[in-house]
Amino acid sequence: MLQVSHPDPHIFDTDHDRFQAEVIEASHAHPILVDFWADWCGPCHALTPHLKRVIEEHDGRLLLAKLEVDEGENMRVAGRYKVRGFPTVILFQQGEERGRFSGARSRHHINEWLQEHLR
Repeated sequence: MLQVSHPDPHIFDTDHDRFQAEVIEASHAHPILVDFWADWCGPCHALTPHLKRVIEEHDGRLLLAKLEVDEGENMRVAGRYKVRGFPTVILFQQGEERGRFSGARSRHHINEWLQEHLR
């Protein structure tokens, strides 16, 4: 799988094979947002800059994993978490799902949502 380099060290690409270690296990150290997205999805591309700003504002206290659902076995991960539409963002903390939202949202709305769901 092609690894895309992100300028922010708190944003990374993940896939089916690395999801357990990079998201579930790692969420015991830091909360992790997972962006389930697809390249053909307009709202997915609209959401990305807002997610990046939120991650920058949290300055390492929150990570963002991007999972392109159309690559390899990645759709199986989306199926495991019953993701029905894209984009869907799921917050993992302490190895468990803490909340989710679907569709594009503004930075302000994402931050409000995080305040409700982060523990």
